[in-house]
Amino acid sequence: MPKSDIHPTWYPEAKVYCNGEVVMTVGSTKPELNVDVWSGNHPFFTGTQKLIDTEGRVERFLRKYGMVDSSEQSSDQSDKKA
Repeated sequence: MPKSDIHPTWYPEAKVYCNGEVVMTVGSTKPELNVDVWSGNHPFFTGTQKLIDTEGRVERFLRKYGMVDSSEQSSDQSDKKA
């Protein structure tokens, strides 16, 4: 038995809102939760995740640790010269 008057009120059917829509119900100490991202619109869970390579960081990493084939390096360099 929990002690009285020291625990917050438990809401077993708290509604979770994302962009003004109810997306799910969960148990919480608040009756309503507003979120910006949830599993229904997060790129990792929806499969629309895109890796953005800014400033060639991936290629630089691969070259630094010798993980790039020499044929790939020569074609990349010839593309840059053209």
